[in-house]
Amino acid sequence: MLDSALSSVFGTADSLVASVSTVQFLVCCAASIVLGAAVACIYMFRHKYSKNFVVTLALLPLIVQMVITLVNGNLGAGIAVMGVFNLVRFRSIPGSAKDIGSVFFAMAIGLATGMGFIALAVLFTFIVGVVNVVYVLSPFGRPQQPEKVLRVTVPEDLEFDGMFDAVLARYTAEHELTEVCTTNMGSLYQLEYQVRLAQPGIEKRLMDEVRCLNGNLKVSLSNAQVSKEVL
Repeated sequence: MLDSALSSVFGTADSLVASVSTVQFLVCCAASIVLGAAVACIYMFRHKYSKNFVVTLALLPLIVQMVITLVNGNLGAGIAVMGVFNLVRFRSIPGSAKDIGSVFFAMAIGLATGMGFIALAVLFTFIVGVVNVVYVLSPFGRPQQPEKVLRVTVPEDLEFDGMFDAVLARYTAEHELTEVCTTNMGSLYQLEYQVRLAQPGIEKRLMDEVRCLNGNLKVSLSNAQVSKEVL
């Protein structure tokens, strides 16, 4: 009786579904549901998300599987479906690169299960999941710390050449002395360094060690872009 659900009311249809049994169809659906949930979990790992998008992502392999099962073998219907997919846009909220990549990931799984390649879909999901976790947990693609300007005030009688190099080497990935000028009627010098911190959250430690060397005179640390705007 359930097999009649896989038969077209038009008698014949140029589609894979005409030769698929109910059991085979349900197995593909179960695989799409499980793998869709896996895609959603991979997307949620260390990433901000909304429930609506996650649910849609989990259902997408099942939907694509049904479409591919219906149009497989029918070139005209396949072209029409691709045209419909081409009209899909993220209209309500802007989609990030990961959102769009996850949609294509879910669609690829739906394509595989829709054509019966369940083992391939499982293997593909596993590979993408492992690679995603490795990339997220590794420093791969992590943006560099923004460039900052460190200004250090020193007394005029202090030989400051190379004095702060050891401290800067410990706390910065790169640093360069870009300007030396006098201040306070020539009684003080101000050194300006372009620095890039080695890691976030070490500003206080860097400034504390610099203050120990410059006699606790003024030390400032600001973003390079802000400093340019002030000048």
